[in-house]
Amino acid sequence: MPVTDVTSDPTQLTMTLTAELAAPPERVFRAFTDPAQLARFWGPPGWPARFTELDPRVGGLAKYFMTGPRGETSGGQWEFLAIDPPHSFEVTDSFVDAEGNIMTELPSMRMTFDFQPTETGTRLVNITFFDSLEALEKVVEMGAVEGSTLAINQLDIVLQDLREYAQGKGTRLELLSDQHVRISRLVEGPRELVWRAHHEEELLRQWMLGPDGWEMTHCEPATAPGQKYRWGWRNVAGEGEEFGFEGEALLVEPPFRSVTTERMVGTDGPSTLNDLTLYEEDGATLVTTVIEYPDKETRDQILATGMIDGMEASYARLESTLVGA
Repeated sequence: MPVTDVTSDPTQLTMTLTAELAAPPERVFRAFTDPAQLARFWGPPGWPARFTELDPRVGGLAKYFMTGPRGETSGGQWEFLAIDPPHSFEVTDSFVDAEGNIMTELPSMRMTFDFQPTETGTRLVNITFFDSLEALEKVVEMGAVEGSTLAINQLDIVLQDLREYAQGKGTRLELLSDQHVRISRLVEGPRELVWRAHHEEELLRQWMLGPDGWEMTHCEPATAPGQKYRWGWRNVAGEGEEFGFEGEALLVEPPFRSVTTERMVGTDGPSTLNDLTLYEEDGATLVTTVIEYPDKETRDQILATGMIDGMEASYARLESTLVGA
C-alpha cells in the first residue's frame, strides 16, 4: 500500500500523510489535476468522489461530492492558493453543503501537496494545517486519518495502465481493514455491457454460476433502490446441494455503481454491504466490489469458503458471455 505514515501534531496543528508511489512526479501530479483520475481515488472506498469542477490555477476552484453506500452525500471545495507543476500545489479545503455553499460550522483547512522525486518514483507529502487544536481534533474524530489512508492507497491503481495493473492476475482480493475487503477483476468489454451483465436476468444466468457443475435456480435482480433481489444455485454434478443469497438494492447509478445488502438465504446470519463499481479504460472494464462485514470473524469465515475461486470462475465465464452479447 502506498501510504507509509499519517501523523497528527497537536503542537504544530498539522496532519501529515506520506506515501511512496511507483511513478514519476509528472505522472502523480497529473493524477491530482485530472477530474477523471481524481474521482478514482480521492474518496475512500465506499465514498467515491465526483468532481463537478476543476480549475488548477491560482484562484481556481475544484468542487466535488462524495456519495456513501446508503446514498449519504458529503461535499468539498478546493481553492488553489499556489501551483508549481509538477512539484507542488496548495489549496484551502472546505466542506460544502448540497448547494455548494461553504459550511462555516465545519473547519476549513490549508493543504499542501509536495511531489518529491525518489529512486523508485515519487514521495507524496500532504500536510493539512489547522487553525486550532479543536479543528484538528474534530477532523480526526470524523475519520480523517482512516479516510485519507484508504483514499490514497487507491492511487497505485490509477497510476498504472489498467491492463498492466490487472490483466492476467485474475480475481484479486485485498484486505482493507478488519471489516472491509476489495475484490477486483479486469473484464474485457465495455462498461455498459458489463453493467447489463450484472443486472439483466438473461445475461446473469449465463455467467453467475461459480465453479463448474452448478446451475442457477433463482435469478431475480434488483435494478432500482429499494428493490429486493435473490440468487439461488444447485450443484447438479454432486449431491444436489443448494444455497442462495438475497438482499436489497440501496443505491443504483447505471452504469457506474450499485450498492446492495447481502445475506445467505434461510439463515439469520448478519448481512454484508456490497459496493460494486465499474471503471472502463480502452475497451476493458475494472469490476471492483468493496464488501463491508460486521466484524473480522465474519469476514474471515466467509472468505474461507472459497468465494474468490468461485468468483474467478464466474468472471472468466462472463468474458465469454460478453463476446456473444
